[in-house]
Amino acid sequence: MAAEGKPVGVLVMSYGTPESMETIEAYYTHIRRGHPPTEERLADLTGRYKSIVGGVFPLRENTNRQVAALQRTLDELAGAGAFVCYQGLKHAPPFIEDGVAAMAADGIKEAVGIVLTPQYSSMSVGGYINRAQEEADKRGVKMSFVKQYHLHPQLIDALSRRVVSALDRFGDRRSEVMVLFSAHSLPAKIVEMRDPYPDQLLETSRAVAKGAGVERWQFTWQSAGQTGQPWLGPDILETLDRLAAEEVKAVLVTPVGFVSDHLEVLYDIDLEAKRHAADLGMKLERIDMLNDDPQYMAVLAESVMAARKEAGE
Repeated sequence: MAAEGKPVGVLVMSYGTPESMETIEAYYTHIRRGHPPTEERLADLTGRYKSIVGGVFPLRENTNRQVAALQRTLDELAGAGAFVCYQGLKHAPPFIEDGVAAMAADGIKEAVGIVLTPQYSSMSVGGYINRAQEEADKRGVKMSFVKQYHLHPQLIDALSRRVVSALDRFGDRRSEVMVLFSAHSLPAKIVEMRDPYPDQLLETSRAVAKGAGVERWQFTWQSAGQTGQPWLGPDILETLDRLAAEEVKAVLVTPVGFVSDHLEVLYDIDLEAKRHAADLGMKLERIDMLNDDPQYMAVLAESVMAARKEAGE
């Protein structure tokens, strides 16, 4: 609880997703900083969404459920009324600025921001924080932030359990499985910037592999943007090509850089990568995503409470 008796606001930030098939163009126009996608690119994107949602569009509901579950978890751990959650999205309404404005309108004076991404990058999480801080300064809201939680014990345990469970799907071939940890690629220039993102992803991967008792594992990138500049690689499809040449026949993808079911998981892994693996004669499976799992909610809640304490409650 803030000093003047008001609850502490919690701005839960994530990338965002279209609310419906009809808003795909507006969503990608925002991602492209006001430049609409070409007709060809829009048709490709629309086809990808149709292939994973089948006419029903539940992707946005994943984030809504996460925010609601975090609210319940904070109520349980800190007491009802101590924190109140607001949502702020990078590329869809309610935008990050909308979330801060809503807090200010409700009289919130102090808040904590957290992004639904465990690892920090100045290009991703840093961008969310900058936008939230700028709006908070305008609105008179004092904000602190959770920058990363990529080694939180409960996060590692939740992911390790998923790896162990998914390996059971391979039956007696379990020992032959190569575990591929993956995350969204970013422009390669972050390496020159000494950005912590690649190292933090490897730290998460090592911890999960250890927790799951896995020795055969590698890290790969996925879902690189089409910007004409180099992105971090190798891409997961290239990695599958190499593994096939090495006669690996079974792969378990563990997307440690993602926390929920969305396009980069349901299409890029479940359809594109799985189809590519099948063409190579490989069996590919994926762990279940965290979504609103109670352990993950505890990670977020404990991280928010720690940031609030550090800010000088």
